[in-house]
Amino acid sequence: MGKYDYLIVGAGMFGAAFARKAADAGKRCLVIDKRGHVGGNCYSYELEGVQVHKYGPHIFHTSNNTVWDFVNRFTEFNNFILTPIANYSGEIYNLPFNMNTYAKMWGVCTPDEAKAIIDSQAAPHRQKKSANLEEQALSLVGGDIYEKLVKGYTEKQWGRPCNELPAFIIKRLPLRFTFDNNYFNDRYQGIPIGGYTKMFERMLDSIDVEMGVDYLAEGSRFGSMAGKTVYTGQIDEYFGYRLGSLEYRSLRFDTEILKADNHQGVAVMNYTDSHTPFTRCIEHKHFEFGKGDPGKTVITREYPMQWERGEEAYYPVNDDANNELYAQYEELAKSEPRTVFGGRLGTYRYLNMDQVIAEALACAERELGDAAAV
Repeated sequence: MGKYDYLIVGAGMFGAAFARKAADAGKRCLVIDKRGHVGGNCYSYELEGVQVHKYGPHIFHTSNNTVWDFVNRFTEFNNFILTPIANYSGEIYNLPFNMNTYAKMWGVCTPDEAKAIIDSQAAPHRQKKSANLEEQALSLVGGDIYEKLVKGYTEKQWGRPCNELPAFIIKRLPLRFTFDNNYFNDRYQGIPIGGYTKMFERMLDSIDVEMGVDYLAEGSRFGSMAGKTVYTGQIDEYFGYRLGSLEYRSLRFDTEILKADNHQGVAVMNYTDSHTPFTRCIEHKHFEFGKGDPGKTVITREYPMQWERGEEAYYPVNDDANNELYAQYEELAKSEPRTVFGGRLGTYRYLNMDQVIAEALACAERELGDAAAV
């Protein structure tokens, strides 16, 4: 069947984790990627003495011991804790929604006071099942939080009104009644010391890797090279969009070096009003303690964009119509028994990094059987 057991298309989280698991089981793997670097969207590079997250901030977090043990084979994590700030037209609020948020918004001091206000605002919207994100948000947090901290940001992120978005999206935003600004509840959290790229390079050590290779354009030369293919790109693009295009959101990143020691005082600041064109500003030196030039700082502004064919797809738009179309592509994939589809784009799902790794490891075990057992 050729020189390799597996051709792995995509050197991001899924592809790299699968390749490592397969290689550890004695399988021959070739990893290719159309970008010029490993790491996918997690790629980082050094600028002004700090690691810059090129494709947006990536904070690794998980409660999965298997995943945590796996990634710690390749890197050591710092103890960064994500505590983002929301900027609503100059008003500053803590995220996720917690007692610090409610104290700033309403002047309350106790959880009971905050719950009473939220319940009074949300109760009128709990009389029926939420049909969209706006109804879901109002039923969970009421009007004040929705208008200042949810509506503008979400509509910029997804490019459509909240009353046209599916209700489940809002479930990703936790609601707390403690003075706790830690965005995640997971047991483990941090950022690789030295950056994500080094972690991926170690993960792919001793595995053949080719960068700058467009599989869909050069697929003919890989036809008989491997027994099976693991594909982590867009599933609709793989099939030439023959059933139509799935919908995605894209992003534009504007990175700038500023002559300042500290621009915003936090790693991630979300702009939740509707008139600021970007959704968030990242100040990279806050991800690493004591790193970087004290007279300079690197920031990245993140602008959501409508996706068009040929552009980078970052987020699947999992409304009913797109999920129905994906189900048709999933059925079509059954006609490709030598191809395994994985990752956020290959399975058309919003997945966190640890979920991608968990699925890659599980996929490898299914593929390799007893040979992949830890």
